[in-house]
Amino acid sequence: MTQDPTYPQKDLANRLANETSPYLLQHKDNPVHWQPWDAKALETAQALDKPILLSIGYSACHWCHVMAHESFENDAIASVMNELFINIKVDREERPDIDDIYMSALHMMGEQGGWPLTMFLLPDGRPFWGGTYFPPVAKYGRPGFPDICREIARICKEENKKVQENAEKLTEALHNKNSATFKASGIEQLSPDLPLGVPEDLAGEASENLARQIDLTFGGMQGAPKFPQPLICDLLWQDWLRSGRDVSREAVLITLSGLCHGGIFDHVRGGFCRYAVDAEWLVPHFEKMIYDNSLLLDLLGNVWKSTHDEMFKDRIEKTVNWLFKEMLTGTSDGVGDDNTAFAASLDADSEGEEGKYYVWTTAELRSLLGENYSAFAHTYRVTDEGNFSEGGAVNILNRLPPSLLNEGFSEEAEHTQSLSILARAQSLRTPPGRDDKILADWNGLVIAALARLAPVFQNKDWLDTAEKTFEGILQNMSYEDGGFLKLAHAARGDSRLDVSMAEDYANMIDAALSLFSATGKADYLTTGEALNKTLEEFYADSLGAFYMTSSDAVSLIARPHNSFDGATPNANGTMVSVYRRLSVFTGKQDYRDKLKTLIKTQAITAIKHYPQMPRYLTETENTRHQASCVIIGDPTDNSFKLLMETAHAHPCPGLVVHPVLPGQDPPSHIPLDEVAHTGAASDKMSFAFDQPTAYVCTHNACLPPAKSVDELTTRLNGFLHVAVLNFE
Repeated sequence: MTQDPTYPQKDLANRLANETSPYLLQHKDNPVHWQPWDAKALETAQALDKPILLSIGYSACHWCHVMAHESFENDAIASVMNELFINIKVDREERPDIDDIYMSALHMMGEQGGWPLTMFLLPDGRPFWGGTYFPPVAKYGRPGFPDICREIARICKEENKKVQENAEKLTEALHNKNSATFKASGIEQLSPDLPLGVPEDLAGEASENLARQIDLTFGGMQGAPKFPQPLICDLLWQDWLRSGRDVSREAVLITLSGLCHGGIFDHVRGGFCRYAVDAEWLVPHFEKMIYDNSLLLDLLGNVWKSTHDEMFKDRIEKTVNWLFKEMLTGTSDGVGDDNTAFAASLDADSEGEEGKYYVWTTAELRSLLGENYSAFAHTYRVTDEGNFSEGGAVNILNRLPPSLLNEGFSEEAEHTQSLSILARAQSLRTPPGRDDKILADWNGLVIAALARLAPVFQNKDWLDTAEKTFEGILQNMSYEDGGFLKLAHAARGDSRLDVSMAEDYANMIDAALSLFSATGKADYLTTGEALNKTLEEFYADSLGAFYMTSSDAVSLIARPHNSFDGATPNANGTMVSVYRRLSVFTGKQDYRDKLKTLIKTQAITAIKHYPQMPRYLTETENTRHQASCVIIGDPTDNSFKLLMETAHAHPCPGLVVHPVLPGQDPPSHIPLDEVAHTGAASDKMSFAFDQPTAYVCTHNACLPPAKSVDELTTRLNGFLHVAVLNFE
């Protein structure tokens, strides 16, 4: 290829200074000539006919920092990179679509994924080789990074045909993986005898198999490192509620007990870290992400409905407090509620050391706690030797080993003052960096969790914050375009990234419907339907499922289209829940039809890969065993409030709570009389909002109306296995 003189290599420089992503800005002073992912960078690569070195990470990632310090800040290594490649930096949280494509390519090479993701691409963006972290010199059984760079450049020059063939195979595989046409062949395999295309026992079999993989001492999947896996736990807990299968219940309770006792939970400030590097939940990877905490809040809330375990309630409250105090933006700067939103994450490192902000020496603790030290050290497993090898003789506070029944939780109440003293002392340390960009999909998860928890714990502040955050996201990250309500995926300050993913819409619709369920305010349902309209218009495939990226987005080498949950739920699984609730709230047949179609399009994939699709399996079971509770009444009436609280706090899996307020019409399937639904409008009687009434229904058949808490509880108990009702 002839080099374009408009792109002379000597003019290349680090262009990240004008970016808004905190992760990209961390690299703006590197001697590497980093380019953002944009048209100019890609055109430069093709004009100079140089391969691309693509580095993907995120601001809270410890090993991303390590590789940056070791290699990207090293003048000699940077010189090699600049000479041989066009170097592009991507924030995976800002561009999950790019991350999805190249992480998939790495997996296709047989490599385990992770971040930093280091991929080598042809000038047109097609991948041909990659890995994750590479040391600056050969160690850990891995070659040195500059040696890899030189060898890759040599192969590109001397063995170009082989490189082209490898890139072609990978790109073809990516297209097949993401092609709706390719997936369509599987639908023909579905049995016509299965209404939803999914065997009725699939969720149960999946739960039983997954439960067998749980570590019955500490919880979580066996081995290390350990991730909380809240979506799998949701599936297992639902399995117990419906089947009474003890192994599913124990798997969840042991896991949550380990999480709540272990060092992965921040006993001083609240909130959960992303994962533990060991098999006991003791040593966390100290980064904190709002998506992990949102999903764990949802799980803990669902489990609390059955157990009423005080430790679970305590962890919920402390985690919400952490979110409000450390992650909520726009509430204390005088700007106003329009800017209310949750920042993305907290870094694992502070002052260049992982976990330094969170660990304690015995000398520090003795000095701070005085006569209370001995009791505190016993409760929180503090020793002179410490338990964090990377930091020397320092301690990660924990309450391990876990107890299934959580005996001894009352001991923690004795240390409330001590924990407050430590929190004040900790605030004088250099805090870990906060990635303050706002992500629509992650905020949707937080809003939905708060909206579901607030009625359960009757906490008005949680609900108010959820509502303000929802408004803040709409105010700053939504815009009208051609009659559609569109969302930006990311924003920071006055800058907004008008690239969006299906998960942005799915999670914000989930948030809107959860707020509608908690408040009965019709505007939330209207907004949810508007966002759903946009999702269907720009993200739907030809089968009834959804691509990750919009049809009008800038073209990448493949259009991501998958069904698997990752650390966050896949949009296709979430949309099963969305369509299920929209069909109840609106009564529209169109939503019911789309619900069934979406379930069928994912069925074959779920049958083959059920461990990777827990959200889909959970929501498909909720569809099969549809349960809804329509509550008609005035929200100022205490009887209405009690019925709402009872419905929201009941452990009935997948229950759709539908408040109907004065001025609103009840859904068409409610008979509004003393007998079961007959389907004839003439059989319906008029209703009065001053007589709050709850109608528990499954699909379009309703039980006799309930006017008291006891009657409503009895109706809802019918959806639970008898073993659940006898559980203590």
